[in-house]
Amino acid sequence: MNYRDEFRDRDIVKGLAARIARLTADRSEPITLMEVCGTHTMSIYQYGIRRLLPPQVRLISGPGCPVCVTPVGYLDKVVAYARQPETIITTFGDMLRVPGSSSTLMLERARGADVRIVYSTLDALALAERNPGKRVIFLGVGFETTAPTIAASILTAASRGVTNYFVLAAHKTIPIPMQLLSADPELGIDGYLCPAHVSAIIGADAYRFLAEENGVPCVVTGFEPADVMQGVEMLVRQVVEKRSEVEIQYSRFVTREGNPKAQAMLLEVFTQADAAWRGIGVIPGSGLDIAEKFAAFDVERGFPVEVEVPSEPGGCLCGEVLKGKVAPSDCPLFGKACTPEEPVGACMVSSEGSCAAAHRYGQVE
Repeated sequence: MNYRDEFRDRDIVKGLAARIARLTADRSEPITLMEVCGTHTMSIYQYGIRRLLPPQVRLISGPGCPVCVTPVGYLDKVVAYARQPETIITTFGDMLRVPGSSSTLMLERARGADVRIVYSTLDALALAERNPGKRVIFLGVGFETTAPTIAASILTAASRGVTNYFVLAAHKTIPIPMQLLSADPELGIDGYLCPAHVSAIIGADAYRFLAEENGVPCVVTGFEPADVMQGVEMLVRQVVEKRSEVEIQYSRFVTREGNPKAQAMLLEVFTQADAAWRGIGVIPGSGLDIAEKFAAFDVERGFPVEVEVPSEPGGCLCGEVLKGKVAPSDCPLFGKACTPEEPVGACMVSSEGSCAAAHRYGQVE
């Protein structure tokens, strides 16, 4: 298949679903598969993938939304910086409405803070160059997909001698949390649909330890319905055949080794660090901090701020949703107190959040 329409062909998708049904026809125990990519989550809800699968196959959503897994404490820190004089906060759009303990960036902007949506890190850097008297802070939220672009902006700022551009880093890496979740007996994960965008950077071999050491099959999968269904079929086949390998369904973009140039930038600009994940807690070695060599661009080192004690919203099950332990519709706030117009938790804000996807497409699990 070479064109997008082919990857949305209903007959192809139904044919793959029929293959999965044949593979599991004689199986009584369920096969639980987790996707850890927000775009996969949206696709699964949008195209009704779960409804096409046999009852023996269970799809659950994991912590694949970078905005969603960002803890409340980081958002409180963002709000504190937004309240500082002569400061411009730059961010991608999803971050504006994510609730902190007592405020959001959207509320702070309404109160007079200078908060601007940008479409790339270089837009933020250009803003800093045009406003030398202001401190321009970019919110470094994301996985290995966006982290190289932030690394590139820091390298560019250093080469141009820009001294008023800063990053508030909260970068996270995917493979280590996948290992942690696979070891949770309550989840009983039998295989992973590995994220495509992340894998284009880090390469499929980054998941080999999951297959070889933890015995968890992995398939790097694309986003169209035929991609997702084929990824599920490949995982189910591995489980049925008692294999644990890393396979690439999304071979038109993903390789075993990934993008060496992007990886080199990450190694140059960042260092591996512990990171806090909403709902999961601190996961050792799962984050990326700005390296000492580029400390001048780390706003926390140069301009620390006082932050209120973090407070999670009452009744919100976003953390449990991110771990795949409950479905969005299991949350008592879902579609009632928590809606896309008035979100309580981050999972309802981001376009990649499970709750936002479930609400938008009117599906329950």
